[in-house]
Amino acid sequence: MNQEPATDSPAVRRFTDPAYRPIAANLAQIREGIDRIDEQIVALLAQRAALVQDATRFKADAFQVSAPARQAQVFARVRALAEAQPNLFPRFATIVESTYRTLVAGFVDCEQAFFAGTEPVPAASNAPPTDRPASASPSAAARPAGPSPSDPDTP
Repeated sequence: MNQEPATDSPAVRRFTDPAYRPIAANLAQIREGIDRIDEQIVALLAQRAALVQDATRFKADAFQVSAPARQAQVFARVRALAEAQPNLFPRFATIVESTYRTLVAGFVDCEQAFFAGTEPVPAASNAPPTDRPASASPSAAARPAGPSPSDPDTP
């Protein structure tokens, strides 16, 4: 009986725990739900990847890229988040932590490659960014739009 399960059939097994409540009527519904969640997870991972790439700009060397203390914080935090979930799935926190260890290892590898494609910022450029473009002056931001009588460019 080595074949994939039918997706449109009713359940062929049941849990012995009387507290268990089914989530879907068939395997197709379960898989649709999993696929929707996977789409969200991948989109969130893409956002995380963009943040990881940008974090490279703030690191001075390969040790800072790997940031072992930060990794330990992340692993402890996600494990605690997983343990706080109202989930009876066995070893859920271990699965989440293991997943993050793999995820972070991949991100660190990529960040090391990004780091190799960076260069130090000249000292004068290390000033914090402002909230407005360099060409904007405080007085320009306060003026109403359009020409004014005192504007030399007014026709």
